[in-house]
Amino acid sequence: MTPTTSDSPFKAILPYRDVIHTTDSNGNHFGWVDLPSPEALQITGKRLAEYGARLCTITAFNKKKFAQDGDMQMVYNFDLDGAVLTVSIPVTPHDRRVPSLVDYFANADWHEREFAELFEIELTGRDAPKRLFLDPKIDTGVFNRLVPLSSMMNGASTKQLWETIFAETSMPDWAKEAK
Repeated sequence: MTPTTSDSPFKAILPYRDVIHTTDSNGNHFGWVDLPSPEALQITGKRLAEYGARLCTITAFNKKKFAQDGDMQMVYNFDLDGAVLTVSIPVTPHDRRVPSLVDYFANADWHEREFAELFEIELTGRDAPKRLFLDPKIDTGVFNRLVPLSSMMNGASTKQLWETIFAETSMPDWAKEAK
């Protein structure tokens, strides 16, 4: 893939952003844009919705492996007539507020509820979302504090996972034997 900034199908939608554009050997189009702040997501999401884009998925992750309260990245993947655009926003430990896109993309609801619950990210522009997994008595972000979800998602092995969980206590024999 050869990165370019011209001839991007996303340039007309986001003329005020630097979109890195690539195509693969089959002619599929891909675009990447890093927004300077979460606030910029609102206008970007609205523009993409106006042009008929479809929200595919949202991913939240810690930028450093095993980080618990450090900088995070939110990645939004959109499809526009077969072209895929990846939009990234930074999320800092000092400001975990991210604008909701549920007014433009109904399917954002599930993703937003998940990362609000697991990463303690506050959604602006919508009511507090109902929990998906955790009992209401359990603090939000508890998984991220015990074993960062991004560490599990980055292919942490079973042994590494249990070593992290039992770092301050005695690890049971069954966990030591895992590979």
